[in-house]
Amino acid sequence: MPAAIAYHLDMTRRGLLKVAASSLAAPAIGSPKPARRLPIAVSTLGCPKWDWNTIVGNASQWGFAALELRGIQDQMDLPKCPEFAGTRLQGTLRDLSAAGLAISDLGASAQMHEPDPKKRAAHMDEARRFIDLARELHAPYVRVFPNQFVAGEEKHVTFARISDGLHELGEYARPAGVTIIVESHGEFRRAEDLIPILEGAKSKNVAFLWDAHHTCVEGEKPADTFRELGKYTRHTHLKDSVPIPGKPKDDRHYVLTGTGDIPVKETVRVLATNGYTGYYCFEWEKRWHPDIDEPEVAFPHYAKTMAAYLAEAGVRV
Repeated sequence: MPAAIAYHLDMTRRGLLKVAASSLAAPAIGSPKPARRLPIAVSTLGCPKWDWNTIVGNASQWGFAALELRGIQDQMDLPKCPEFAGTRLQGTLRDLSAAGLAISDLGASAQMHEPDPKKRAAHMDEARRFIDLARELHAPYVRVFPNQFVAGEEKHVTFARISDGLHELGEYARPAGVTIIVESHGEFRRAEDLIPILEGAKSKNVAFLWDAHHTCVEGEKPADTFRELGKYTRHTHLKDSVPIPGKPKDDRHYVLTGTGDIPVKETVRVLATNGYTGYYCFEWEKRWHPDIDEPEVAFPHYAKTMAAYLAEAGVRV
């Protein structure tokens, strides 16, 4: 039985009611700014059914310090979200300030490996639009994907194309005070493949988003990944999972933090004890995997679990 299902069976009715009550009791958007918080963030990828007010209210209620913006409801192209356009943008910034929330980063879908000129132009255009929005939202980072190796093409050629794209975006982002962060994602999940593209970008405005789930599934230990990529790491994605019997190693079932076999606690310890100062961001892939736990369960569980992990690692408010 998958761990996530077992967890549901073990939870009491009273526990579930408490979770629901906390969601309903989330503070109004205009409530006073809360005290300082632990450096935990949550991606909107995990709550695709929530509207803006629900996202902000629940994240604030459960103690998150920042939001990673990866779509709002049915709109994944953030510059097209009404909350971030026209006269509503300033109201959105006031909502975040009142709730004590920052924006950790914007998650674009742009892929830097794309060899087709027309498709590549579209990916670069998307990334530039996200950089423009990041400037308006005072967000420090825009995430892009590396993302695949090209059939029949030597690795060094793909590396060079990705690095060129990262360099171009980094230079575009520099005047806006924004940094491009490329994620360990797709077929780029090993340090040996990520280092060449980061070094080749040759831009102070290009850095690394460490999705530790992907590197761990690939077989790297957290300490080994950080030793190679720590100097580039500005943001993280953390989540837990279990293997699915009979499926490839990459095909896994996401479970509540600490109930799977991904060394999330060890990743936190490695980050905290090596001077990492960014957010520990929960990327709950509910949008892509609707069968996993609801955000009303997974989000507060992550916040509580991460508080314990961070305290043990010596990180306190």
